[in-house]
Amino acid sequence: MGVSSALLITVRDDVPGVRFPADIKEYQHVTLVNDAAPAVRSTGRKFRAFTAKHLDELTARAGLSPEQRLATRAVATVLPFRTNAYVIEELIDWSAAPDDPIYRLVFPQPDMLPAGDVAHLSDLLRREAPKAEVEAAAHAVRMSLNPHPAGQMELNIPSFGDGKIPGMQHKYDETVLYFPKQGQTCHAYCTYCFRWAQFIGEPDLKMAGDEPAALRDYLIAHPEVTSVLFTGGDAMIMGEPVLRRYVEPLLELEQLESIRIGTKSLAYWPQKFVTDPDADAMLRLFEQVVESGKNLAFMAHFSHPRELEPLMVTEACRRIRDTGAIIRTQAPLIRTINDDAATWETMWRVQTRMGLVPYYMFVERDTGPQDYFAVPLARAYEIFRDAYKNVSGLSRTVRGPSMSATPGKVCVDGVLDLFGEKVFALHFIQCRDADLVGKPFFAHYDPDAAWLDDLKPAFADRFPWEK
Repeated sequence: MGVSSALLITVRDDVPGVRFPADIKEYQHVTLVNDAAPAVRSTGRKFRAFTAKHLDELTARAGLSPEQRLATRAVATVLPFRTNAYVIEELIDWSAAPDDPIYRLVFPQPDMLPAGDVAHLSDLLRREAPKAEVEAAAHAVRMSLNPHPAGQMELNIPSFGDGKIPGMQHKYDETVLYFPKQGQTCHAYCTYCFRWAQFIGEPDLKMAGDEPAALRDYLIAHPEVTSVLFTGGDAMIMGEPVLRRYVEPLLELEQLESIRIGTKSLAYWPQKFVTDPDADAMLRLFEQVVESGKNLAFMAHFSHPRELEPLMVTEACRRIRDTGAIIRTQAPLIRTINDDAATWETMWRVQTRMGLVPYYMFVERDTGPQDYFAVPLARAYEIFRDAYKNVSGLSRTVRGPSMSATPGKVCVDGVLDLFGEKVFALHFIQCRDADLVGKPFFAHYDPDAAWLDDLKPAFADRFPWEK
């Protein structure tokens, strides 16, 4: 296994580090707030979370006026807010806040919700209305935000035995998603998170399971399943003994080719794999998965190059890779945070240098404050193409821009002129109907379309999945 956490003090010079190479010219526009930070700046620090009760103090640090701070608190009654000391001290450039991309990545924005809703909630907070009244108003706004998109509750939860298995989704034949009960929070929340409904304290909207035996029984009964993805929330919020309860029973299943762990922890709390008390035990569990003959895929969520800068991230990635796990990287394309080609090119090139595998550029899902963060599909394709054309073949493992929509993962392949008409060319990377995977189809070009439902079929009276 990799070096023990005590050896972080002497990080190896031959590991791709925080100082990005001079040939990445496009990175020069990004502020390297940690470039001169000592390697052990966060070593040994215990995790400290900041929640909505800290918002007024933190947004004042960003220079927001009292009215702006109140509006931010109003948004936080509807959408979840949580961050931690590592994000605040290591990643945010406070001299650029509130326009700093990492600040915008974790702090609610006053204009993320309709102005009327924000004004109403602000008024309730200003006059210190009863908690029940504030919560009722916040609930009404949440229900207008499509809390569970793409048929997650209606279409993805399978029946088995006497009923449905809590915390499970089975959308594609070969892949099962599982939401461990203990992993349904994160080290920090992204403002654009499509799983925001998991974190707002409304049980009817939450997906969570605590039955490892039921998961194993379901897999045995469905031999077509070859991959399990632990997701949330964040599976890496769990301690090693808890994660082991879910993972270990799967290691003897011959049908499984891979176990995936969806996580933002490398960006928001890399100490999890370096200095946390169970860091070494967690890495031993990863080794055990690999030694069982399974591919352990670490699905790491990096939204901006800044998150790759700290030396702690380099060391955490090295330790995970030393177990035999593969780290794949993915993130959505988000307006005001990473909506330019240079940012994505930099991320992919640096990730490749670090031994990580660029995997997906997603389109912001149709939930929560989508209208605030979404980038039109035509612009998303331009950003993807302009970044993709400048990276080497090793970085061109990345796919996108991809929409995880109700019928499946739809990739925007380009904008074409066919038979005198401008159209989008698309295909399914994944689909509920496996026969449609890889087959191209076309939609009328719409410069404002930001999601699959905004598109109309071209050269046909319906899309392939429509009956």
